[in-house]
Amino acid sequence: MMENRAIVWWLRIVGLFVVATLLVGGATRITDSGLSITEWKPLLGVIPPLSEKGWEAALELYRQIPEYQLINRGMSLAEFQVIYLWEWAHRLIARTIGLVFFVPFVVFWVRGMLPGWFKPWGILLLALGGLQGAVGWWMVTSGLTERVDVSQYRLAVHLSIACIILALTVWLSERLAGRCGRNIVPRAVRLTGIALPFAILCQIALGALVAGLDAGLASDTWPLMAGALVPDGLLAITPAWLNAFENPLTVQFDHRIVGYAVLALAVAHALLALRAPAGAAAGSPARQATLVLALVAAQAVSGIFVVLHQVPPVLAGTHQVTAAITLWAAVVLAARLGSAPRAVGVEAVPAR
Repeated sequence: MMENRAIVWWLRIVGLFVVATLLVGGATRITDSGLSITEWKPLLGVIPPLSEKGWEAALELYRQIPEYQLINRGMSLAEFQVIYLWEWAHRLIARTIGLVFFVPFVVFWVRGMLPGWFKPWGILLLALGGLQGAVGWWMVTSGLTERVDVSQYRLAVHLSIACIILALTVWLSERLAGRCGRNIVPRAVRLTGIALPFAILCQIALGALVAGLDAGLASDTWPLMAGALVPDGLLAITPAWLNAFENPLTVQFDHRIVGYAVLALAVAHALLALRAPAGAAAGSPARQATLVLALVAAQAVSGIFVVLHQVPPVLAGTHQVTAAITLWAAVVLAARLGSAPRAVGVEAVPAR
C-alpha cells in the first residue's frame, strides 16, 4: 500500500542489516574470533581500543581464557587485533540494527503512521532484538571458563533467534505492502509453500549445531559418509538421544538428511505450483516457487562442496549467508500464497 511504503522499506532495510550480521557472525565463527572480546559493554563497547595500551589490556583479558591458554598461546598483538576486529564488527552491526529499528519505530508511532495491528508485532521485534543481545553474551560466556569454544546449544539458539527476527521482519513488510495472500492457489500448493520457511529454519538450526561442533569435518565425502549411506558410529554416545546434539558425525548426518527433505519439499511445491490450474497459479506463484527451488538447490550444492573441501572459510561463510537469503525468499513466497474462500452452504429450513 502506498501509505505504508516508508514502513515497508524500513523493514526491508532492517532485514538487510540482519543478513549482514549473519554474514559477519558466520565469518566470526569461521575465524574463531567469537571469544576475543571477553567483556560485555553495550555502550562503551562500541569503541574499540584506540591505543597500544588499550590493545594490550584487551589481549591480557583474552590471555585469561582457555582458548588462548590451550590453542592460541603466544598469539601476537597483531594476530589478536584481527580476531578482535571481527568480533567487534559483529557486535557493532548488531547494535546498529537496534538503532535502525528503534528510532524509526518511535518516529512512525509518534506520527501515527503505524497501523494498530502492527504495533504489537513491532514491540515483539524490539523484545526479540533485546533478547538476541542477551543470548549473544550468554553464548560467549560459555567459552570463557571451561571450554575453548562456545556451546553449540547456545550458538543454535543465537542463530535461530536471528533468523526468526529476519523471517518476521520480511513477513511484516509483505503484509504492510498488501501482498499477503494475493496469489490464490490450491490448498496443496499453499500448505507446501507455508511449510518451506519452517523447514528452512529447522535446517539452519541444525547448521548451527554443525558449526558449533565443527561437524562439517566429521566426513568429507558425498553422497556416502565414512563409506556408507548410514555410517557406523551414529549412536556412539549414551544415552542415544544425545548423539543428535553432541556427536559430530550424527549432527552432520542429520543436517544432510534434513537438507534432502527441504530440497524434496521445494521440488514438490514447485511441481504443484507449475501444475496448478492457470487461473489459480498463473505466472507469479510458479515463478516464485521456481526461484525458491533454485535457491534451495544451490544451497544444497554449496553444502556438498563445503564438506568435500573440508569447510573452506569463504565457501562456509557463503553457505551461511545464502541460507538467510533462501529463508527470505521462502517467507516472501509463503506470505503471498492465499486460498480461495470456501463456498458457504445454505442450511435447510426444517419443515414445520
